[in-house]
Amino acid sequence: MEFYRKSGEETLEELKSSPGGLDSGEAGRRLEEHGYNELNEKGKDPIWKLILESFKDPMVIVLLAAAIVQLALGEVIESVIIFAVLIMNSVIGVVQTRKAENSLDALKQMSAPAAKVKRSGQVHTVEAREVVPGDIVLLEAGDYVPADGRLLESSSLKTDEGMLTGESEPAEKHTDTIGEESGIGDRRNMVFSGALVVYGRGTLVVTGTGAQSEIGKIAGLLESAEAKQTPLQRKLESFSKKLGLFILILCIVIFAVEAGREWLSGDTSDMTGAILNSFMFAVAVAVAAIPEALSSIVTIVLAVGTNKMAKRHAIIRRLPAVETLGSTSVICTDKTGTLTQNKMTVVDDFVPEGREEQIPDDPAEWTDSEQWLMRIAVLCNDSRINEDGQEIGDPTETALLAYSSKKNRSHEEVRGTYEREDEIPFDSDRKLMSTVHTVDGRRLLLVKGGPDVLLDRCTGIRIDGREEKFTDERLRGIQKRNEDFSDRALRVLAFGYKEIAAGVSVDEDDENELVFVGLTAMIDPPRDAVYGAIKEARSAGIRPVMITGDHKTTAQAIGRDIGLMEEGDEALTGRELDALSDSELDNRLEHIAVYARVSPENKIRIVRAWQKKGRITAMTGDGVNDAPALKQADIGVAMGSGTDVAKNSAAMVLTDDNFVSIVSAVEVGRTVFDNIKKSIAYLFSGNLGAIIAILFALVFDWINPFTALQLLFINLLNDSLPAIALGMEKAEPEVMRRKPRDINEGIFAGGTLQTVIARGVLIGAAVIVSQYIGLRESPELSVAMAFTTLILARTLQTFAARSQTQTAFGAGFFDNKYVLGAVLFCFVLYAVTLLPGVREIFSIPAGFGVDDWLIAAGLALGAVVLMEIVKVIRVRMARGKGQV
Repeated sequence: MEFYRKSGEETLEELKSSPGGLDSGEAGRRLEEHGYNELNEKGKDPIWKLILESFKDPMVIVLLAAAIVQLALGEVIESVIIFAVLIMNSVIGVVQTRKAENSLDALKQMSAPAAKVKRSGQVHTVEAREVVPGDIVLLEAGDYVPADGRLLESSSLKTDEGMLTGESEPAEKHTDTIGEESGIGDRRNMVFSGALVVYGRGTLVVTGTGAQSEIGKIAGLLESAEAKQTPLQRKLESFSKKLGLFILILCIVIFAVEAGREWLSGDTSDMTGAILNSFMFAVAVAVAAIPEALSSIVTIVLAVGTNKMAKRHAIIRRLPAVETLGSTSVICTDKTGTLTQNKMTVVDDFVPEGREEQIPDDPAEWTDSEQWLMRIAVLCNDSRINEDGQEIGDPTETALLAYSSKKNRSHEEVRGTYEREDEIPFDSDRKLMSTVHTVDGRRLLLVKGGPDVLLDRCTGIRIDGREEKFTDERLRGIQKRNEDFSDRALRVLAFGYKEIAAGVSVDEDDENELVFVGLTAMIDPPRDAVYGAIKEARSAGIRPVMITGDHKTTAQAIGRDIGLMEEGDEALTGRELDALSDSELDNRLEHIAVYARVSPENKIRIVRAWQKKGRITAMTGDGVNDAPALKQADIGVAMGSGTDVAKNSAAMVLTDDNFVSIVSAVEVGRTVFDNIKKSIAYLFSGNLGAIIAILFALVFDWINPFTALQLLFINLLNDSLPAIALGMEKAEPEVMRRKPRDINEGIFAGGTLQTVIARGVLIGAAVIVSQYIGLRESPELSVAMAFTTLILARTLQTFAARSQTQTAFGAGFFDNKYVLGAVLFCFVLYAVTLLPGVREIFSIPAGFGVDDWLIAAGLALGAVVLMEIVKVIRVRMARGKGQV
């Protein structure tokens, strides 16, 4: 049985402890048995292991094999270039991995540095890491709780457990036994490691340390939560395997055909050389097919996306998260501090004089009862606002001071006029607080507390400056107003007073025969911008879901107010969720808009349930309790004002804590994915054109149209900048009117494959014609012309690749200056290959003149013009079918 369901005496007995604490010898023995009260850190993979992991990609393996063969054949330049690219990609991967979360470090920092424990009847201050189960720990306001414990004594004790429960208000503690099973937020006779004592004093017996504490269990969940691959990572990994296998088979077939042709020719004088030539032909195909710079280009395009998001208050901690946002279809959002302001605010009030609207902003217009209500709210209040404007104290009390300031009545002025003479501190058992002041020559006991308690102690009521009898009819009217506030999930406080004799100390017995003054109602209100953000998310096909540690009634009220809950939606508590089987949850999941009083395990279960349905799920949060689900989600979104644990577990951090920024980030994410697909289509179209030309030459027994160095030059240098420039394209017009894309959609879906094939065929055809013209002069000239047509066609293709639906001029020919710069740079690169001393390296003979260049360039330009014509025809046909 859990300790919160046992009495203090039973807990002491089970832990073999006593009110006087453990002796030093027993404490040392338990320290050896249970270990230090700290979190164990999971070891990081060594760098050598991370480097080896980067070489598991099938395309990398094929390239590695090609480089080794090139080196064995004496082709040093080609092999060195390939090795350099592979090493560069490996370094990028290792650096990104090393920037992974440091959640456990942040959790450690939340632990209390020291603790006051009672051992052998004496109070000692020890390091928090040396606290053991069975220790008696003393707490007071300002202390951090060093370990989980069952309270033995509680004097108005309140702790801030928001980092575990998500609640915006401190938890009031008691020592009573709780009979029924309860969630963490309802275990009011327990305190938890890392919580802050904001009020009162208490004594506890330690029940859990280190990994056995609630914060330790969260650390365990962080380790067990799966780090999700993004949709793009999954697609590229799957495609790499297929492409690697296809290239391997193709190379074997080409090698076999070439070697067989040499064998059947009957000329066996130089069979070794013929076989080597056949092998080099196959290697050329491998080099042509694999976009060597693809990984680096995707990384750079994602990095460009992070810069755009940073300008929109979203900091990306892991590059692939940029792309994931574009396919997000569910946002599981915390309430406190994310949808709401994380600040209790008075939003309504009531005095029994008939005014329906709130107290006016001008104090000169206040009625007598309103004057008394605001006076008691400020005077019967322990909170304060320092010179820096920082609110110090219980959030409920600071809300009352803020309300007074909002209504233009200085709380310092009120307190200076009516000084406190005596007090009866707040107690969670009686739910009242009282202070003594002299007002208008009368010594008064001012009282505030829960309406149910204070109303039972009232015998009078203040109306229009008179104290009248508190009749049953008036009681029912006040109770009705209190119920109205409660139905709106507002926290209600009641206020009253009583005249007392001068020079007499007050006690709890004086809190009777009170005169009722009024009520205030407060709530942690929604952020102003959230209403529009929820609406915008829905229009983009994204389902927002609230997951909170707060009460169900409050969560539902906020959910309905901001439009998160619609007709037919329901709300569940954590206990109700625990009672559902996985199949029952799966059936009801689409209709559950709000989850309240949830545990960290509940949050992970909800995220996994959506992921099981194939939905890309984002999770927002700011507390320690959110960290495991932030890591489990496809993309974790932490609030900038949240805990370090949440930030380190998230893939993205919002610097303005604004839900609107998530929707803005989704737009950037969708644009980034569109641009990545444009870059991929650009790269593979050019590669396909090269393969078509090579295979055509193989079938018709022409000379190989390209050398391996020419292909590496195009793939690594010439194609890289245009592909990156395409990543700078602005958003397509319909980007936020589309539904989230299906995660099962391949990277070549949505017409991308047809585009690659069409452009690849046109480039291949242009190269074949160019080589055919060159062959009429010499094989060497044909290679130069084929290379020229290929490099120019692939460069000019950049303009056609800027949009799937618009021509280069329709998209704004001069709008993307990066594309213009990249194309110009590629022309300069090509010009370098024509320089004396360099052209020989690139197999360009001296006989390659201006006329030959004009023919090759004309064929390249013609291919690109045809690409745009094909695009226009395809878009018009799609519009005719209603697909665009």
